[in-house]
Amino acid sequence: MSVKTIGILLFENVEELDAVGPWEVLSYWTLNHPDDGYEVRMLADTLEPVRAAKGLRMLPDTALADAPPLEVLIYPGGQGTRPRLADPAELDWVREQRASVPLMTSVCTGSLVYAAAGMLAGRPATTHWESLDLLGQLDTSIEVRRDDRFVDDGDLITSSGVSAGIDMALHLVDRLAGRERAIEVRRGIQYDPQPPV
Repeated sequence: MSVKTIGILLFENVEELDAVGPWEVLSYWTLNHPDDGYEVRMLADTLEPVRAAKGLRMLPDTALADAPPLEVLIYPGGQGTRPRLADPAELDWVREQRASVPLMTSVCTGSLVYAAAGMLAGRPATTHWESLDLLGQLDTSIEVRRDDRFVDDGDLITSSGVSAGIDMALHLVDRLAGRERAIEVRRGIQYDPQPPV
């Protein structure tokens, strides 16, 4: 059986939970249900540790140059996205992924990079609440969804800030493997948000 790969992109100053939240959801699913035919990998330019926004060092599984074809790409956010917005090579890479990856997703300000690459033109999208105005400024044709936890627009899903990546990843499990599987994963990681404040 061929395995479909879900790639989570890592880069300097990525927001920790933007990457690790979806990884927790998706790795719980794929490790407990390998017959569903998916795997999740952390991807980066090299295999060197990546220093995230608050100092956590993460070790990628796979260098981008060695990555298998992706079924899903998750582009996290964080302050590390800001220099990427104006990096022509990065935006070209994102456009290349758009041409070959069936489902592109983002967490937090990862959607800003998608907007800068022209991927969100005329589409609904969201991002971290502090960056909603910037999302609309990057491309005025974007239908900015200010109150949505995540926005599923078929072949492209954007989610709002940080912990919203967990919700988006559970939605991915629902889309790719069904509602029962998503409920099982949610229970397995004991995700039942009831904020104390």
